Order: sequence, then C-alpha cells, then structure tokens
Amino acid sequence: MIKKKTYIQINICLDENNIPEIINWTAQDGNIIKEPCNAFILSLWNFKKKDSYRIDLWTKEMLLVDMNLFFYQIFISMADTYKRATSNDNIAIEIYNFGQKFAQISKIWP
Repeated sequence: MIKKKTYIQINICLDENNIPEIINWTAQDGNIIKEPCNAFILSLWNFKKKDSYRIDLWTKEMLLVDMNLFFYQIFISMADTYKRATSNDNIAIEIYNFGQKFAQISKIWP
C-alpha cells in the first residue's frame, strides 16, 4: 500500500543545437525549488531486464576542473553507497581508492 507519493523534477533548457544551457531541479520533499546545476548523472536499474539506464547532461559552462571534482565526488559517494547497500568493505575500499587515484591523476588538489 502506497502511503506517500513525491517527485523529483529536472528541467533542461536547450540551445538551437539541443545543447543544455540551463539545468535546474526541484525536489518536493527536500524543499528544493528550481535549484540550478551545471551537470547531472541519473542512473536507473530495470530489475526485469537486468539492465541500467543512464542520462548524463552538462551545460556549456561546465568547466573541466569542475567536471573532475564532480566525478571525484561521485566516486567517493558510490563507495559509501556500495558499502551501505552490500556491507562489502573490500569493494567499497577499492572504489574509494580509485576515487583517490582519479583525484591525483586529474590534479583536483593542487
């Protein structure tokens, strides 16, 4: 029985070449209304097909240094999420270590 329904909305304004210029998002329960962002990655899992779907978009203004930091933060977040979801510390540490190596190679930190 569904007790509550909520939504997350992502709005994208495109230029004449269908390149994102403006991205904002709204999360009803998070009290977030049209919060601007320059990039997002959305991954969805289809249980029946055993397949994932993904949408990655970023605006023209997304700088390489910001994209590197964005990915670093995603890798660290993935390690935390994987650990919480599976209790597999070994793989979570490997994901975390990859994030640290990525930060080093991409020179995120001076």
